Amino acid sequence: MSAALSPSPAPAASRSEGVWAAGWRRFRQDRVGLVCLAVVLAFLLLIAASLLGLVAADWQAERAVPNAPPTVLGPAVRAEASGIPQPEGPNVDLSDIDPLAPRYAEWAEAAKAYQTADTVKAETLPFGADRLGRDVLAKAIKGAEISIFVGLSAALLATLIGTVLGAVGGFFRGRVDDALEWVYNVFTAIPGILLIFAFAAIVGRGVSSVVLILGLAGWTGIYRLVRAEFMKHAVREYVRSAEAIGASAGARMFRHILPNIGHIVLVQLSVHVVGFIKAEVILSYLGLGVGVDQVSWGTMLSESQSELLLGFWWQLAAATAFMAVFVTAFSLMTDALRDALDPKLRGAE
Repeated sequence: MSAALSPSPAPAASRSEGVWAAGWRRFRQDRVGLVCLAVVLAFLLLIAASLLGLVAADWQAERAVPNAPPTVLGPAVRAEASGIPQPEGPNVDLSDIDPLAPRYAEWAEAAKAYQTADTVKAETLPFGADRLGRDVLAKAIKGAEISIFVGLSAALLATLIGTVLGAVGGFFRGRVDDALEWVYNVFTAIPGILLIFAFAAIVGRGVSSVVLILGLAGWTGIYRLVRAEFMKHAVREYVRSAEAIGASAGARMFRHILPNIGHIVLVQLSVHVVGFIKAEVILSYLGLGVGVDQVSWGTMLSESQSELLLGFWWQLAAATAFMAVFVTAFSLMTDALRDALDPKLRGAE
């Protein structure tokens, strides 16, 4: 009887699901987002393999005749079947007139073997060759390493600068905000392309220089949005409650407010990755981007401009296809992450 009247133990309090855990659960329900995440990870693995020299290590090697068209006919095809006219020597004995006449037949055979070997190589390149006979597919893979690294690194740098400065200005306000607003107005008063050229003239060429240039010139848009969001969230009840229980300013800024505006930061990151890849194309075209001993999607597009006038379209198609696939997958993946982390959508569950 006493056991029946004794109070039952209280159930253990269940811990609420965190912001990022809930976001990852929602993201896994988006099939398009998962497919795009797989594509982005595949590109990142490709970049890692290129950095380790496992693929595209010989992208500078002359593997075919200049501007060889793309084909997968295989090495069994010979020059005789390709329609290339073969050199022939004279049919009469000219040794009394021309002392080099006995060498004509030897030279003809050597030229025939050279054309046959190069034709076989050219016909095994699925994306063709450039004007120097280099494999366009290997160049596109190596170019992905440079272009994606530049786009992601510069976007992360710009996002970091803009988010930190926007959080500080929007949260503390006062003189700190006034000083940051003055810096923001100075940067936005200069046209973006001129600002990039000015930084490029100072820091010079190279991959790290391009990352630094784009990062320093591209943080203003993120700063403006993050500052406005922090001003709005800093006076809300959940932030005031955190302050009442003794949470520090840093905890309120980066543990309470930042997760609630993370979807905005991710969208800006995606936009900047796309924009910085395009900016790298412009800088490389003008000779202010990567070095002459390196290749990127920008240098490939610059080279293909003159080739396209002659009807050689495959380098342009390869660089454009690689860029379009990565940019589209990255943008859709970021949209899925934005929807998964949007606090309004979380509240609707």
